[in-house]
Amino acid sequence: MDRLEKQIALLIELDQLKSVLRRTRIKSADGRLENSGEHSWHVALMAVLMQEHANAPVDITRVMKMLLIHDVVEIDAGDTFVYDTAASKGQEEKEQKAAQRLFGMLPTEQGDELLALWNEFEAAQTGDAKYAKALDRLIPMLLNYHNNGQSWIENNVTRDQALTINKRIEFGSVTLWDKAKELIEEATEKGWLKL
Repeated sequence: MDRLEKQIALLIELDQLKSVLRRTRIKSADGRLENSGEHSWHVALMAVLMQEHANAPVDITRVMKMLLIHDVVEIDAGDTFVYDTAASKGQEEKEQKAAQRLFGMLPTEQGDELLALWNEFEAAQTGDAKYAKALDRLIPMLLNYHNNGQSWIENNVTRDQALTINKRIEFGSVTLWDKAKELIEEATEKGWLKL
């Protein structure tokens, strides 16, 4: 019973992820900011839909697990806008502490497994993690593009920043990186990304 209680405790703690707002707006009539819980669900589903575009075969179950847990640390550490390099300083340490606390709420072997997956995602050295990271970079780009450049415009993002920050998409999927570059060029032509 203690095992179940620990799992329920983390599950209830994870509900807070629905309150962590990101800078990207959802693609709907109200255009409100997306929360990290929605992002995690969306990118995990994207992994299933885009699996054929991974550079190498991936274990889709592992990739989905990574994507479902990759942002849980934002409960404690908050979300950092990918183009805000100043805010990114110190974020890694805050996220590592958050991962230790949150996954530490679980029964030991389960917490260790999820912490290892989270660390694998962060390191982005395995095929599964590279593919997961590629998707995590691409989904905000797709939403920004389909929201007429909303967060790019609001945050004065440049074409060079978009290319530099998102280049890691290529490590997980050359096909998706080609699509991302296409979107960046079109967004630049439309004035959504600054030169």
